[in-house]
Amino acid sequence: MFIRKTLGALTLVMLMTQVAFAQGTEDIKNYFNETAISVKATTDVVQKRALLDNSLQQMSRAISTIERVGAGSDQDRAGLALLKSTVQDKLDELAGTNGFDRVGDSQLDAFANYVVQDMQQADKTVTFSVVTLLLIIILVVLIS
Repeated sequence: MFIRKTLGALTLVMLMTQVAFAQGTEDIKNYFNETAISVKATTDVVQKRALLDNSLQQMSRAISTIERVGAGSDQDRAGLALLKSTVQDKLDELAGTNGFDRVGDSQLDAFANYVVQDMQQADKTVTFSVVTLLLIIILVVLIS
């Protein structure tokens, strides 16, 4: 009886971890998707650029905060470094710094879509523990 309960509890924990991880990655995708929707709904190019910049800056600050805390495994830290690099590249491209051509005003909607697609692909190559993923989401919400 004890073994049956223990196996049941372990199975439940494993399933809940998978659900939490899936929800966490969906929350990050939704965060960037909502930004893209806001960018497309805005007609002012200055505001479009500001929305994109603010969204990417918030994600960058959240990642930096988690890196400073030092939470997570070596795999989490490597994933955070890769994600931070990806976000920084998007910021550089948006602003036209560090060797990137500046995203043109007429291309901001397409760039917003590109950021969403890139983040959707990133979750296939970057892995985080559930705790680290939830910390990112919480910090992004708090920074907002």
